[in-house]
Amino acid sequence: MFISLSTLALTKMLAYLDPGSGSMLMQLLLAALLGMGVLVRSQWKRIKNLFGRKDDEDQDDEPKE
Repeated sequence: MFISLSTLALTKMLAYLDPGSGSMLMQLLLAALLGMGVLVRSQWKRIKNLFGRKDDEDQDDEPKE
């Protein structure tokens, strides 16, 4: 994302990226991915119910004989 944003700049950008900066960006990306994974895993039942079929409710609406 940083690379794509920096290519959009109209002026020449002078910046020094040392190995620590690359490591920090990699940690940020990894933490974001793992955080999203934990969030999805903790909320999986809600996500599944949100997009799941509602067969039980449809069957309750039918008249019973």
